[in-house]
Amino acid sequence: MTHRVGFVSLGCPKALVDSERIITQLRAQGYELVPSFQDAGVVVINTCGFIDAAVEESLDTIKEAMQENGRVIVTGCLGAKADLIRQACPDVLHISGPHAYETVVQAVHEHLPPPNDPFTSLVPPQGIKLTPRHYAYLKISEGCNQKCTFCIIPSMRGRLQSYPMPQVLAEAQRLKTAGVQELLIISQDTSAYGIDTKYQSVIWEDRTIRTRFFDLCEQLGELGMWIRLHYVYPYPHVDEIIPLMRDRLLLPYLDIPLQHASQRVLKAMKRPASSENTLQRIKNWRDICPDLTIRSTFIVGFPGETEEEFNELLDFLTQAQLDRVGCFQYSPVAGAKANLLADPVAEEVKEERYHRFMQVQAKISRQRLQAKIGSQQTVLIDNITPEYIIGRSQADAPEIDGLVYVEPFDEAQIGSFAKVRITDADDYDLFGSIC
Repeated sequence: MTHRVGFVSLGCPKALVDSERIITQLRAQGYELVPSFQDAGVVVINTCGFIDAAVEESLDTIKEAMQENGRVIVTGCLGAKADLIRQACPDVLHISGPHAYETVVQAVHEHLPPPNDPFTSLVPPQGIKLTPRHYAYLKISEGCNQKCTFCIIPSMRGRLQSYPMPQVLAEAQRLKTAGVQELLIISQDTSAYGIDTKYQSVIWEDRTIRTRFFDLCEQLGELGMWIRLHYVYPYPHVDEIIPLMRDRLLLPYLDIPLQHASQRVLKAMKRPASSENTLQRIKNWRDICPDLTIRSTFIVGFPGETEEEFNELLDFLTQAQLDRVGCFQYSPVAGAKANLLADPVAEEVKEERYHRFMQVQAKISRQRLQAKIGSQQTVLIDNITPEYIIGRSQADAPEIDGLVYVEPFDEAQIGSFAKVRITDADDYDLFGSIC
């Protein structure tokens, strides 16, 4: 019997970490991963179910795997809607929800028993990674306590569960030892870390530290790696970490999903810290750390959003001068409370507002990148092609931000750092040569 497993990981980096943990367990037990459905004894699909497009992609992938293989195990966020999966593909072998690592492994055992003599040496100390060797995602918690009306993630992933601080720091150290240069810190609500434990004290390397967002950032900063923070809600205590960025214990980079600028819309969304004076806080952060890069995401066309409120959002963009911005048109998600709100915005209005939003932000991005021409940037090399060395600066997270294209040079190695002088820029990327 073949012990080959096909694996597909869909959705966000948090799901990617779940996939890495499942794959690590399977490899430790002697299973072999294969890249095609046809060669696998069983296929595992880690799904996403956040928005309609993600649900459609997940269902299409399941259907394809069923057609080409027929032996499919489904897990992940869409697994919380098992009836939907059964309607589309009634013959899938097993369905489980998000972060159900042991359940997935047990399902694989049931339908494809493990080898009698697994070779545990096949698994490196840091586990199996689906990212390049030089960067990795570090998930610090599961679930979320927020009740944002457009989101159903808490109903799928549960309430906040912070991982024990020693466990998180030990994993970070293992990744550093394995050669990882950049850690991307992720969770559903990163800045809420430790709230569920009431900031309990723990022992780490003969010291007593608290299970708290600031303490975690401080400890990670001592590793001497690039530490990049994602999914940070704008709670007041986020202000405390900006000096750590100024002092380069953390990358001067803050991924903070603001979602809108109108106080009324934010309240309708039930966003945390919706009453904060965000423009003033951004100014204060930049006063402390002038080269801070701020990434954010916004929703246009939320139910009830007026033209005046949308223009308020555009005014906010112009004043805030955010470096990296993503925009989504509001999409009704089954089970989201926002679907019940009055005055839904017409699809053509959403589309028009989306394009106006992106035009404003593209101009801001272009101006901010143009200002970097002539500067010297530290670049982490991700790829080497005949035309360019391709990397990222401290202002660029993988997959979602821009790139730095560098003229070829002999010493370039993937996963190494280079000093680059910026010579040109477009709306989203930088171009340069080795210093």
